[in-house]
Amino acid sequence: MSDTGMYVTLLVVSIALTFLVGRLLVTAGEPFLQEVFQDTKVTRSVNLLLSVLFHLITLGVLAIISVADFADGQEPLQTFVVKLGVVLLVLGLAYGISMLVLIRVRERRRADQVSEQVQERLAERSAPAPRPVVEPQISTQPVIPKRQT
Repeated sequence: MSDTGMYVTLLVVSIALTFLVGRLLVTAGEPFLQEVFQDTKVTRSVNLLLSVLFHLITLGVLAIISVADFADGQEPLQTFVVKLGVVLLVLGLAYGISMLVLIRVRERRRADQVSEQVQERLAERSAPAPRPVVEPQISTQPVIPKRQT
């Protein structure tokens, strides 16, 4: 296979793998985002934005990898395998970072919810107990005026 053929093959395989991993990230990330935002429209919107970010960064790095020369003097097939290995490492790293971000966002949201619950309970405990309402007692005895002497 010629150098051009391997170059095109590397690009096709890299782009296909990027979109496959990106789709997996969107699918796996949606439950995390749904738990955080608790709104389907917001979840889908954020998921789409994260997907676009993942694809742009990863495809940019892959474009750089495709023209970088990692193996001086090696056979074209060996160079192809080395570049494909770098592509896989970059995809794995990008996927891992994306999942870590999603996990951190979810953990932060959970911590905020726990903090809010603790604050509410502390406020309930420290609030003064409501005083019983004392209603004036009305006597049913007739009032007899005092005589003046």
